[in-house]
Amino acid sequence: MAATLRPIAVSCGEPAGIGPELAHKAWAALGTDLPFFLIGDPAHVTAGPIVKINDPTQAAEAAQDGLPVLPHAFDGPLTPGTPNPSHAAAVISAIARGVDLVQSGAASALCTAPIHKKALQDGAGFAHPGHTEYLAHLAGIARVVMMLASDQLRVVPATIHIPLSDVPAALTRELLTETLRITHAGLIRDFGIPTPRIAVAGLNPHAGEGGKMGSEEITLITPVLEALRAEGLDLRGPLSADTMFHAAARAGYDAAVAMYHDQALIPIKTLDFDRGVNVTLGLPFIRTSPDHGTALDIAGQGIANPSSMIEALKMAARMAAARGA
Repeated sequence: MAATLRPIAVSCGEPAGIGPELAHKAWAALGTDLPFFLIGDPAHVTAGPIVKINDPTQAAEAAQDGLPVLPHAFDGPLTPGTPNPSHAAAVISAIARGVDLVQSGAASALCTAPIHKKALQDGAGFAHPGHTEYLAHLAGIARVVMMLASDQLRVVPATIHIPLSDVPAALTRELLTETLRITHAGLIRDFGIPTPRIAVAGLNPHAGEGGKMGSEEITLITPVLEALRAEGLDLRGPLSADTMFHAAARAGYDAAVAMYHDQALIPIKTLDFDRGVNVTLGLPFIRTSPDHGTALDIAGQGIANPSSMIEALKMAARMAAARGA
């Protein structure tokens, strides 16, 4: 893989968090087996050796001696655990720079270290709810899908960061239809699954139990599934969410679509907390991210677990291979 794969770009994320440490630990674990480089300030990486590069093509060779870093200018001092508002603009531009490198073909994928949304809003007026929405904006895409993936489960929440009380109104026929179509296409293009099997959860307990515990399964979810089945999609459901995620059930599908955030994330974080990966489906380029935040409370202590970052890099490489990148 290392001989043919263009390097993966890693945006630094919040430098006061654990992003720089995770990048260095990932390099220490992967070495030259999987080429990647960090877009960030070399002074922010204090964990061990780095090699400054001028171009992504130098990443593979540089990785023999240290973490390859493509220098990106930051203003102001760094204090681990305390975001600096003067860093916000550079954090945002590092993400945009990574997107440019992937779209130009200089990198095969983008792996994003965690950002601190409030720090970006306070320091640079960041107008997006998070990474996913900003990447969709940069790509000019109206709708993308968040998938959490590991070797044990792939799951997609149809609605994400909204109050549970708002979910029924937000869960429209258009949203569910597009979520399922994007998930289906992503499983084919990015995961190399030619005929994906998708399990779909109901919204209510016991998938509504024939209308006794809610009507959304009858009025919304089932009609969407029937329409998409007529187009050839292999969809199972609506299913009772409490019986979808045990081992035997998971063997029957390639991905599950849930109706709201916790319905999707509780199973994967229970099954594989340290190795879950955040994947954005529907973009014209590959984006993965570790499935955790900036961990400001442990930043600078050298104790951050790099497992999710390592898995995010490995998954990005597999997705790039599936796309033929």
